[in-house]
Amino acid sequence: MPAADSTRFILLNTSHAGNVGAAARAMKVMGFCDLVLVAPRLPDVLTQPDALAMASGATDVLGQARIAGTLAEALDGITFACATAMTPRDFGPPTHAPRALFATLDADAQRVAFVFGSERFGMSNDDVYRCHACLSIPTHPAYGSLNLAQAVQLIAYDWREALGGFAVQPRTREPEWADAAAVQGALVHWQGVLEQIGFLDPAAPKKLMPRLNQLLNRAGLTREEIHILRGIARAIAARERR
Repeated sequence: MPAADSTRFILLNTSHAGNVGAAARAMKVMGFCDLVLVAPRLPDVLTQPDALAMASGATDVLGQARIAGTLAEALDGITFACATAMTPRDFGPPTHAPRALFATLDADAQRVAFVFGSERFGMSNDDVYRCHACLSIPTHPAYGSLNLAQAVQLIAYDWREALGGFAVQPRTREPEWADAAAVQGALVHWQGVLEQIGFLDPAAPKKLMPRLNQLLNRAGLTREEIHILRGIARAIAARERR
């Protein structure tokens, strides 16, 4: 997998410090850190309180971000630039859905940059013309307006998946499945309780217990769940005795 900083995210003429911080956060969760701002409205945007607050743990991305005067300067060292622009144009690079294009890019041979326009005006034609491809995030036809950081997050996710993605981290421990002996022990326990409350006639049991056996087998019970079932049986038996 290419190094995290082999991909560059470029934000043009940003107006809101909070969007810059949120974009940095979107990048970091996908493992990217190379952020360049081109002529932001606020020259100290990277240290603005709103940017730091919205970065929420990604202040290191802000700390190493760079400010460039022009897009040409921001694209230094980049071999394949992707514009993100919704406005239809009669001339310019071809437009692709992100995933379709990313499947064709050789991340080991190319240094890729994603270029995002300003919140108010998007990208100018001249900026789009500097790029090799234009990305169009598939959205509902009636409303396709994305917040800047949302667009960064979607592109960063799809690109990370194209690079191989990250493994899902388990949040809960693996279950301890009940073995056959534990299931049979619970069935014997329940049989005694069902006889005690008169639900099961031991003289004519029919197929109640085998059916319950099949039910427990289909349920795929854990050891803790077996303990719960036996605890319920004990409570019923104790109440019946009283």
